[in-house]
Amino acid sequence: MREDDPDNGNLNTGEYIAGLDPMKSGSSGSSSFLEQTIEEFLDDLSAREPIPGGGSVAAVVIGMAAGLAAMAARFSDGQLPDALRIAKTADVLRTQVVSFAQEDALAYQQVLASYEAPTNGDPATRREAIRSALSGAADVPLKITDAGAKVAQLAEEVARRGNGNLRGDAVTGALLAHAGAHACALLVRINLRGMEDERIPQAQMLADIAANAARRALAEDA
Repeated sequence: MREDDPDNGNLNTGEYIAGLDPMKSGSSGSSSFLEQTIEEFLDDLSAREPIPGGGSVAAVVIGMAAGLAAMAARFSDGQLPDALRIAKTADVLRTQVVSFAQEDALAYQQVLASYEAPTNGDPATRREAIRSALSGAADVPLKITDAGAKVAQLAEEVARRGNGNLRGDAVTGALLAHAGAHACALLVRINLRGMEDERIPQAQMLADIAANAARRALAEDA
């Protein structure tokens, strides 16, 4: 039995859960990392604390990728008839993925609660509570992976058909979106470790979509 297996009562939540404890304030005293400066966020990220973690970072990275895709699209109105649609879609995804970072915080809170809840000495009850919380915590990384796949496809479209002067920005967006999607697909798999769950292949499929989009965006520079 693995050390981090919930069946042995010694699961390491820091390894399994990527998120942000909504009760934790950063070193700057901000109530949310979204209210911090970049420097403050990076300071908290590098501290010996499990949060903010990979899921929150992936969400922010995909949000930045969406921003790059939107910006490059707005400079491509002369080359792309649907440039405005692409930009607006990227804007919506950017807003959504930021909200997913906050949802991830709530999922993390539920996992913590499952460890702290009284079980009247029943190990089976505790294991089930932990597994249920971990299963719920996989939902947000899956949504982040989906957003990453969509952003990567938008960025690819701009990279291939948009303003050549903004190609580097669009390709960067596709690569960042792919990285965020791949990271969160991994987190889905980690959260659901030991479980047979359709969200694992779903997340991998979305990560593959993002990877293919990034590869196509890069194709002209190969």
